[in-house]
Amino acid sequence: MATERELSDFLKSVEKRAFKRTVYHVRDDEAALDIVQDSMMKLAEHYGDKPIAELPMLFQRILSNSTLDWFRRQKTRNALFSNLSDFEAAGDEGDFDLLETYESEDSSQRSESAEDTTRRAQVFREIESQIKELPPRQREAFLMRYWEDMDVAETAAAMGCSEGSVKTHCSRAVQALSKALKAKGIQL
Repeated sequence: MATERELSDFLKSVEKRAFKRTVYHVRDDEAALDIVQDSMMKLAEHYGDKPIAELPMLFQRILSNSTLDWFRRQKTRNALFSNLSDFEAAGDEGDFDLLETYESEDSSQRSESAEDTTRRAQVFREIESQIKELPPRQREAFLMRYWEDMDVAETAAAMGCSEGSVKTHCSRAVQALSKALKAKGIQL
């Protein structure tokens, strides 16, 4: 059974990654924030009494389902209404910085030149941009496997598909990202 403190610590540990992953899917910062908050509330309300080891999988499944629900609502709304604001250009990037998640614990001990920092930031922005261009299922599988560090079985359970499908989606995502980044002169 997870204590309130364990549940709170778990939610704090996943909030930024969950937000960024959701932004990749819905491409709207405010909607992504709402989806993540709703997912966290559902986890706390319905599964807060589960063992702490079960929370990551439950949260990923809830987040995926909440994102799919959002897309269904958007599809229905768009079929019924047409807002002129839907045709405006997308807004600026969110407040969360991709580089935050890649900082190592000893980053304060080593110094890096401004040129290296800028180059690294540009590469991360390009990677982030290319991830956004992946097809939805590939993007979801890729982010769960490599961003959330879930194994194939956990990803398959969260996505509601077979392990073979997860492997296929991930392989295609990696190939597409590699090809796109190579075309832009980025070697990883």
